[in-house]
Parts: sequence; structure tokens; C-alpha cells
Amino acid sequence: MMTRRLLQLSTGLAMYGISLALFIRAGLGLDPWDVFHQGLANHTGLSIGLVVIIVSFLVLLLWIPLRQWPGFGTLCNAVLVGVFADIGLALIPAVSHLAGQIGLLAGAVLLNAVASACYIGAGFGPGARDGLMTGLARRTGWSVRLSRTLIEVTVLAAGWLLGGSVGVGTVVYALAIGPLVHVLLPRFMVQPVAPKTTKEPSAANC
Repeated sequence: MMTRRLLQLSTGLAMYGISLALFIRAGLGLDPWDVFHQGLANHTGLSIGLVVIIVSFLVLLLWIPLRQWPGFGTLCNAVLVGVFADIGLALIPAVSHLAGQIGLLAGAVLLNAVASACYIGAGFGPGARDGLMTGLARRTGWSVRLSRTLIEVTVLAAGWLLGGSVGVGTVVYALAIGPLVHVLLPRFMVQPVAPKTTKEPSAANC
């Protein structure tokens, strides 16, 4: 069981990083957090993968006043997504024709959904950004939807002002990722092993 969970976690985070690279190569717009990451990368000269890692650990600092504590998967998420995003960008070429861009975008959304279901289903703790959302909701009494909306609108606006890519891909991601993860997550949830119980002898056997 533990081996499967670790394999599923690492595979999911690797796929998540590759999906980010696909979004960038598609050139049709990124999800809100990655608009922010790309904007920072454009202004700092750092690779987007390194920016993802740095922002992840900065977000984890915001967990402290929220009394939110990271799990093993949270720390793996903070590092591996950025590493594999840079690997993906090194391996995946950019495309300039619309059909290729649409194909990359579709692949990015689907891969991101599978990746999210994998690492969430492994049960090692939320990513830094998801934990910020749930921690804020718990501490303020706001709904998770409101907390997520406020956070993502803020980082999207900041990323757009920094020159991050906002486009049809941003809208497609916002509309598609929730339903896709909802469908996929049950297939990747690692169920705990039920403890074995000793069957009590029935009266008929006494």
C-alpha cells in the first residue's frame, strides 16, 4: 500500500510539472497561479520551475498564521512540480500553428487533471497553494469556493500585470479542471486496508 502511494505521489507530481510545460508551449494562456509564476520568471530571469519552487515555500510561510501544517506530499509538491516543469520545457518544443497549440492545450488540461487526482488520491497532504486555500477558509469561516476565488483572482491579476500569459487556456482550465478531477479522483483514491477481525463463533457452533 505504501509503495503504491509513494509511486502515485511521485508520478502525479511529475505529470503536474510536465502539464505546466505543455500549457506554456501551447501559448494560449495559463492557469492563475502559473500566470503569476510566469510573470515573476519574466522579471527575475529565473526559470519558471525555480520560481514555482520558491513561491511554494513562500506560500508555506503563510500557513504559519493559519496554523496549517505541511505533510510529506506538500513538501514533495513544493519541489518536484518545479523540477519537472523545467524538464518538460527542455524536452517539449514550442509550436506556432493553431492546431498544434490546441492539441497541447487539451493534453495539458487532461494531464493536469490526472496528475491532480494522483497526488491528492495518494493522501500525503495538499499542495502549498491548496493548503493556503483550505487554511484560509477554516480560519475565516469563508467557504472554500470564496477563498479559492479570492486567492486565484489576486494571483491572476498580479501575474497579468507582470506579463504572464492570460488567454483562452486560462478560461478552459478554470471551466474544465474541477469536473475532470471530480470524475478522476475516485479512481485514484488509495483506500486504507481494513483491519482483519476474528470472527466470533456463532451460537450454533458452540
